[in-house]
Amino acid sequence: MTQKILIVDDEESIRFTFEAFLSEAGYQVTTASDYEQAMGCLADDDFDLLFFDIIMEGKTGMELLREVKRNDSNAQVILITGAPSVETAAEAVRLGAFDYILKPVRQQDLLKMTDIALRHKRLSDENDRCQSNKEAIFKSVKDGIVTVDEKMRVVDVNRAAVELCGFTQDQSPGAFIRTVTHGCGGGCVEVLKEALATRKALALRHVECHRRDSQKQIVSVSASPLIDQTNHINGCVMVLRDETRLHQLEQNAAGSRAFDKIIGTSSAMQRIKGLVKVLADVQTTVLITGESGTGKELIADALHRAGERSDKPLVKVNCGALSDSILESELFGHVKGAFTGAVSDKVGRFELADGGTIFLDEIGDISPKMQLQLLRVIETMTFERLGSAKPHRVDVRVVTATNRDLAEKVAAGEFREDLYFRLKVMTVHLPPLRERREDIPLLVCHMIEKFNRKFDKAIKTVSSDVEKLFRRHVWSGNVRELVNTLEHAFILCNQHVITTDHLPIEMQSQTGSITVLNGHGKMSEAEAIEQALEKAGGNKAKAARLLSMSRKTIYRKMDKYNISF
Repeated sequence: MTQKILIVDDEESIRFTFEAFLSEAGYQVTTASDYEQAMGCLADDDFDLLFFDIIMEGKTGMELLREVKRNDSNAQVILITGAPSVETAAEAVRLGAFDYILKPVRQQDLLKMTDIALRHKRLSDENDRCQSNKEAIFKSVKDGIVTVDEKMRVVDVNRAAVELCGFTQDQSPGAFIRTVTHGCGGGCVEVLKEALATRKALALRHVECHRRDSQKQIVSVSASPLIDQTNHINGCVMVLRDETRLHQLEQNAAGSRAFDKIIGTSSAMQRIKGLVKVLADVQTTVLITGESGTGKELIADALHRAGERSDKPLVKVNCGALSDSILESELFGHVKGAFTGAVSDKVGRFELADGGTIFLDEIGDISPKMQLQLLRVIETMTFERLGSAKPHRVDVRVVTATNRDLAEKVAAGEFREDLYFRLKVMTVHLPPLRERREDIPLLVCHMIEKFNRKFDKAIKTVSSDVEKLFRRHVWSGNVRELVNTLEHAFILCNQHVITTDHLPIEMQSQTGSITVLNGHGKMSEAEAIEQALEKAGGNKAKAARLLSMSRKTIYRKMDKYNISF
């Protein structure tokens, strides 16, 4: 065994190359061999690396394999080991003294050592590759990832989290997550806190937050605790997904669906849909007017569903169906003992609608007393429960509807003028069905689909006679009358096409079509049949078509009125 002690006492000595050291011992380095390449031990700074590992970091058992030969002999392989010098331990601390032990290595030992070294290198390379892959995934994933320790101090964040949350990577690691997210709303902090406290994974959707630049965004947050094999919690990983765009698309889709039940392509209905879209997010009162059955409630639904309050309650009250005392209790609630039968406190409709919309139908039928109370609530958004003096404040959008002419009621002193002007800040007037007859075929198709599902039938359409009759009918009940007429026909029809025989009797016998046809005033049913037969030249089938009747019906009515032609 050859032993040589090298004393390293200044920075210049560190640059002493390994080849120079071997040369002093009478060795020289030969050409690299395969096992040297595999082990990566050929760099000139092997000695320097060994020095730093042993002296500066206190590592032991460090070994290097080099193929060398003495100046006067053949090549041989030596094993170089390094450790702090035992004899000069005190001096080693000061001077950095350590031993290099040079000794020949047997071929079988070399192969074994080389195999171990190669396996170790493969494991090390695999570990480095896995770590590199994890880092690449961590950096490139589109969702924001934030890891914290058990004390909620930031350990690491990826690029997506930096962009999503608006903080920088330099200021994040080591900082408390609450400090890093200060000003954004901190919804994610509560999710992390609960996940650490419960040691369970947690997810939350549609969390509102603000970036450092005050930009509002919607994110989904999921957090999972990091628990090791000893059941010790080391921290938590949080995944943030930006759902701002998705939320906007959902809102737009919801806004579009809000108009699904408003059927019609006439110019009047197009104007109404456009107005509803404009008013959806305008927090003002809206008065919906129109004859009974025109669909005022559908407009109220659309106003609510297309607006920013769509995820809050829509509360409906039919004011015309309730007496004063009941209506007051329904709208504002009451406390226990407020009146006979009030056995417990009751929450009113305005409280139930807090944050959302309240729809007051038939508003023209309420008493002067309720008009005054309603005016105060609309102006102040405060009220007291019946039997209580404690004020309640709410945030409610008020939408009202009536089939009455409120202007006439104001002129007659039956409706408060101040309330009238407060309600009609914006007005949506629905035209009667007779003024938008071009929408009738669309309404019929829509209701056929609806009633096919309800009655489990496969009716495809209505006959041309029915369609003509529908276009000529006055429809005093508007869309509601059309719905009821088709439901009646569905009950009776057991074929694929609805004919006039399936319609209500009063519609089969109505003469409005003749009035529209000939431009004269109204006439009796018998006169209408006679006139139709005259126009048709006695052709009963043609006369029936003019009257929008079936041939069977016109024959029956001719017998009824003793008409011969």
